[in-house]
Amino acid sequence: MRDARFRPLVLTAAAFVLALAAVSAPAADAPLRIIVFGAHPDDCDGDAGGTAILWAQKGHAVKFVSLTNGDAGHQSEGGGALARRRRAEAQEAGRRFGIAEYEVLDNHDGELEPTLAVRQQVIRRIRQWKADVVIAPRPNDYHPDHRYTGVVVQDSAYMVMVPNVCPDTPPLRKNPVFLYSQDGFQRPNPFRPDVAVAIDSVVDQKVRAFDAHVSQVYEWLPWVEGTLDSVPKDPAARLAWLSGWRRGRPVPDDVKAALRKWYGAKADAVKDVEAFEVCEYGSRPSDADLRRLFPFFD
Repeated sequence: MRDARFRPLVLTAAAFVLALAAVSAPAADAPLRIIVFGAHPDDCDGDAGGTAILWAQKGHAVKFVSLTNGDAGHQSEGGGALARRRRAEAQEAGRRFGIAEYEVLDNHDGELEPTLAVRQQVIRRIRQWKADVVIAPRPNDYHPDHRYTGVVVQDSAYMVMVPNVCPDTPPLRKNPVFLYSQDGFQRPNPFRPDVAVAIDSVVDQKVRAFDAHVSQVYEWLPWVEGTLDSVPKDPAARLAWLSGWRRGRPVPDDVKAALRKWYGAKADAVKDVEAFEVCEYGSRPSDADLRRLFPFFD
């Protein structure tokens, strides 16, 4: 028989463990907390903007973070003036998306590197947001800022739980689910769509949010593509032009298969999609977990 003198200690320890579990495990009906990382102040919008609208409509908290200030992304402007312009555009886009926050960090565009300092910026923001879901690009892309955004977010998985890393910010007790946003790059390995979200119902709102990034969608990107002369001057005509550019793109076969998995027969009518791949460095979600984190499939 155990010594009765130790029973109060055992009961106290058990109570502490139960209380800790109650704090660290969110209630099943608690609002989700999602943080999306991009390299530039419009990248999150394209990667997860439609899904962010759907989450926000259901009362979940979404934050976008741009790791650079975008101060190089223009053909005739640059530096601090462009950074201020792009930060203002991001704030307006966030308002149109209906998300909780859109933060633009002050790292230089075109100069992002996967340093310890940048990783710590990411770790702190994931912790501060108490994220359930973290989304970022994969670490293979044509643009070094995109690649290194993927690297530093990937490197932050697991480390967000380590108390002695960034000890000024309380660690998470549970690793979030880390997801990669969709891309078309094939090497060294192609994107694998574990989740596909139909955004037809909100694609017009996504386009209107993109419309806030005037310096990019009507100036810089058309200039890069050699189509600047085709951009209308009238705001309504520009929005229609942008809508034709941003929506109704062909859906790859593997993304169609993912749509059918989650939506069943409804998938065949879907025209606009955002897809995500589970990063194995974060929590490993089951299909039931993914249905809870993406409550759109009913």
